[in-house]
Amino acid sequence: MRVILFGASGMVGSGVLLECLDDPEVESIVSVVRQATGRTHPKLRELVHEDFLDYVPICEHFAGADATFYCLGVSSVGMKEADYRRVTHDFTLAAAKEIRAESPFSTFCFVSGAGTDATGRGSVMWARVKGETENALAKMGFKGAYMFRPGYIQPMRGARSKTALYQGIYNVVGVLYPLFKSIAPSYVTTTVDLARAMIEAAHSGYSRTVLETLDVNRLAQQYRARRGIAT
Repeated sequence: MRVILFGASGMVGSGVLLECLDDPEVESIVSVVRQATGRTHPKLRELVHEDFLDYVPICEHFAGADATFYCLGVSSVGMKEADYRRVTHDFTLAAAKEIRAESPFSTFCFVSGAGTDATGRGSVMWARVKGETENALAKMGFKGAYMFRPGYIQPMRGARSKTALYQGIYNVVGVLYPLFKSIAPSYVTTTVDLARAMIEAAHSGYSRTVLETLDVNRLAQQYRARRGIAT
């Protein structure tokens, strides 16, 4: 599987990158970033790119891809709708359109969020914009387009949030995560399971195109079963 990854410098994206690097079925990863991360690996090609509305200069690297894992995102806290829309909607669709042109038979996995407004017309700004983005991606004609709507995501394997406040919360909650998972499995997941679920969706497909946390965890379990990985 040849993968294109966006958002590798963030918590979710870095978790996805780790799982892709470890997965023997992932042949190569093209990681699109704004700033070099310094990470090197025989399977990894990191492309430093500044304009996330124009991918023509690097589009040749999108040819022949099997899957795109789009993990680029930003918190809506304190943001005006126009700014949030630019990052969440415009950046995503610009990338998707170029990838669709270069790899029309590929799968696109978009990390959205629990509570996203599927109508795209609700009063909650972030949920409405995410919903509009999901709807646009679903109509683009990819082999498969999956919208991942995780609830709480516990960072694992060294993945960290770039927001100090959020990372502090993860540090505290991490101690209690096994308890939360046992009592509320439909609302919590990890960066490892989210990454494995995305890989599994790209590899085997899934019966639903919008995946809530419970779907994410089911797909991660399917991945482990297929690969013979202990739970």
